[in-house]
Order: sequence, then C-alpha cells, then structure tokens
Amino acid sequence: MKILFAAAEAAPLAKVGGMADVVGALPPVLRSMGHDVRIIMPFYGVIPPKLTEEPRWVWMTNVMFQEVQVFETVLPQTDVPLYLVGHPAFVPQRIYYGDDEDWRFTLFANAVAEFSWNHWKPNLIHCHDWHTGMIPVWMHQTSDIGTVYTIHNLAYQGPWTWRLQEMTWVPWYMQAHNTMAAGIKYADRVNTVSPTYAQQICTPTYGEGLDGMLSFLKPWGILNGIDTKQYDPAHDPYLVQNYDRDRLAERSPNKEALQRELGLAINPDVFLVSMVSRLVEQKGLDLLLQVLDRFLAYTDSQFVILGSGDRYYETQLWQIASRFPGRMSAQILFDGAMAQRIYAGADAFVMPSRFEPCGITQMIAMRYGCVPIVRRTGGLVDTVTFHDPGRQQGTGFCFDRYEPLDLFTCMVRAAESYRYTEAWQALQRRGMAGDFSWESSTERYMQLYRSIPGMEYA
Repeated sequence: MKILFAAAEAAPLAKVGGMADVVGALPPVLRSMGHDVRIIMPFYGVIPPKLTEEPRWVWMTNVMFQEVQVFETVLPQTDVPLYLVGHPAFVPQRIYYGDDEDWRFTLFANAVAEFSWNHWKPNLIHCHDWHTGMIPVWMHQTSDIGTVYTIHNLAYQGPWTWRLQEMTWVPWYMQAHNTMAAGIKYADRVNTVSPTYAQQICTPTYGEGLDGMLSFLKPWGILNGIDTKQYDPAHDPYLVQNYDRDRLAERSPNKEALQRELGLAINPDVFLVSMVSRLVEQKGLDLLLQVLDRFLAYTDSQFVILGSGDRYYETQLWQIASRFPGRMSAQILFDGAMAQRIYAGADAFVMPSRFEPCGITQMIAMRYGCVPIVRRTGGLVDTVTFHDPGRQQGTGFCFDRYEPLDLFTCMVRAAESYRYTEAWQALQRRGMAGDFSWESSTERYMQLYRSIPGMEYA
C-alpha cells in the first residue's frame, strides 16, 4: 500500500504536541511491514539543522497564486522518505501561531493535494488535524485516492468556511462550517488517538459542537504508542545512570543529578513530583495553580515543571517557585533531553488534564518508573489504572472530577504512598512493564486502512 502522511508536525524535526510523535513513529513501523509510506510536511526554518541528509529539490507548483517547491530527504534515523513543502511563509523559526496561521496551513494542504495528483500518487493520504482538513474535501471525487483523518485535538478547528473561500478553492459540494468539520465529513475514515476520547467526543461535553456528526460517524479509537527505543531508561544517553525495572536501585543517581541541575535541595528521600507539558488550560494548569502552594506547604515534597505556553501560567509558576526556593523549579522552556532526565529522576508525574485525546507523556513517565497522577479522561483512562495496594494492582493515582480538592487529595495520597518503599517500587515496576509500543496500534491502523472500499488488497 502506498501511504502519504500529511501533517504539520513530525518528530524529531518539528514537535509541539502528540501529533509529532505519531507522525514520526508510525510510518517507520508501517514501512517495516512492507508498505511504501512517506511523509509530507512544511519546510519550517527550524528543520535544516536537524536533518541527516541534504534535501534535494524534486517538484514545483503554483497554488493560491503562490509558487511552492517540494524537497525530498529522509526522516532522521529512519528510511522513510520525507517531502518538505517550501515557501517563505514557513521560513520563520516557529510552527504555529501568527496572524497568517490559517493561510499558511491552507497553502500547505493545497500543495499536498497537487503533489498527490501530479507527482507521487498514493493509494491513501493519512491526514492529521485541521491543518490538512481540506485534503479529504478535494480528494472526495478522486476515487483512486482514499483518505483517513485523525483527530488529535478537536478543540482546534481551523478557519471557518467563509475564510477558506477568501483564500482558496472551496468545492460546490462542500457543506461544513470549518476546516475540522470538513475533514471529518469528507474523509473515508475518521479516528482519534484513544478509545475513550473517541467515545467522549460524541457527547456535548467534549464534542466542541461537532458531537452530532461524530456520533453518527462513530470514529475509530486507536491508542497512540511511544518510540520505545528513544524512550528507554536502559540506554538513554541523557541519563547519568541507566537502569531498567529489574535494577530500580540504579535509578537513584538520576534523582540526585536532577535535584542538583535544577537547584533543588539534594535529598534522596524527599517526594519529587514533576510535570512536563504545554502550559495551557487543557492540561489542567488552572487546577494545579489552585493546589500547588498548599501541597508544598502541607508536605515536604519538591516540584519541578518543564514547559512553555500561556504567559499567565508561566508567570504564576515563576511566582510560586520564588516562594519555595530549593523545593520548586519552574523551567519555562522546551528541552527534550531535560524532559527525559525529569522522567528518570522524579518520583511522580502529574497530569490533571481538562481533556486529553491520548497523552504521550504519561506513557513515557511510566516507562521511566515515574508514577503518574492523572485525571480520568480521554487517553489517560486507557493508559493509567488505579493503584490498589491491597490487591497489588494498578499503575498510578487517578481522580475523576475536575476539582482542585480532588487533585490535591490525589497528590497527597501519592505522597503518603511514597513512604512505603517496597509497595512504591512494585507500583513503578507495574508501570514499566506496560507495553506502549507501536506494534499493536499499527495493526489497528492497518485494519482501519483496509476497511476503506478499494483498499482491501492495496
């Protein structure tokens, strides 16, 4: 089968959220199964230093009265062909945001459609989020190219139809009020990145105004995986000491090194809680800010957070850190290597999301023996099970209601549980034993692809 992945992100070249992990990890696995899988994405200004093979020019076209050029290289550390759509709009050192965001990604979607019609024709285009939402619309009358549309985050829906009509060609048959709705309606198959989120978005609470259409279409829910080679504490080059679940005692030097690196008081016995996240409302930052002062005052725990996002949350976290010197560190940036050192050095990982399509970081945290504290929503339901010390079951600490008291209680419960070393290590081992690889998810994607008429034997 010839499959073209079209997306705004792909790890390790351009990463903001979980989409990048999917686009960077799934194609190599599909390619190892014998499929001709390729990726196309914008040629951002941040990409050139990260490439391992010099891109070569392969094609040029005109879309939206603009000249775009396509370059070919490979996704680093794989044999997956990578096409980069070049235009001055993508040169700045950013992926999202800016007044021209709608225009940039509509231009990209146009280029992908023309590329698929005129240069490399796939059997299937796998589209990701609103940035590629118009591709299923344009392919609707192209009977020999199927489309799959993956929803990574329903909250971001792209430009409205009237805005699309100002920028590009909108077919007469399109009946959808924005780009996300168009992608969902006209794709041959629609899926989300976890089974629970697939159910939740069919309800008014999580459906973002599209629950009626989604409940009719019944999207597939396929859980994301993680790159188990990249995120492997036994071989991670960023750690001061490698370890695995049978050598948990060797994990301790990473905690001491993390405390020293971040200016925390060096104490191997203190409960160290972490968070690696975009600092946005979806991730539960409003809950965390309501309980963090009290949690640090009530316990002798330490807290570290790594991420960037809304300026309000950044400022509030800085202020709390200033009130607890030596006990809290707010790293307002994105640093992949530091993130892996945090997973390996912290005892717990908090993720109190308002909604969570899948979530990658809780799976990475468990692989490193960092116990998750999560709200039961979306993919967090599918990946973290309730810790029951009596039955010696579960992999983390969970709460249901989106309330500050519920998060506070859950964090305190985790802090108290940490005092029982043997039970805590058993909890760590259960999390580290989980299979979060892409193999099982890949089989589900192949079932999804082959459920499209005409794809059965491609």
